[in-house]
Amino acid sequence: MDFDVYFWIMCAAGLLCAAAGVFFFLRKEAPNDITLLGAGAVLAATIVYAAASIIRPLAGDHARGNVPEFWAYMITQLSIPVAAAWWALVERTRWSNLILAAAGLVGIVMAARMNQIWYAAGGMAP
Repeated sequence: MDFDVYFWIMCAAGLLCAAAGVFFFLRKEAPNDITLLGAGAVLAATIVYAAASIIRPLAGDHARGNVPEFWAYMITQLSIPVAAAWWALVERTRWSNLILAAAGLVGIVMAARMNQIWYAAGGMAP
């Protein structure tokens, strides 16, 4: 299965978020600007992915899989880094860094699934 550039952007942002979260968790520090920036990077990458998913069909690149399922994943993915950042701001303990790290890793998984749906990889077409 081929992955598009939007998946790789999400991977970079997700890995940055996960690495920062785990690093500051291991240092026993509370969430800080760097860890929250990681969640912001995941959110920004998701917004780029969503914008591209609106523009691509206008250019003739239509999703081959289940479009409502794709958008359900996209809306869910848009909420994950926001919820993780909110959690980190409300609960200022080192454990919140792991929530931020998880948001980065979940972003990668969600992007992979959205990529599968877009290209109908693995016989998942409706």
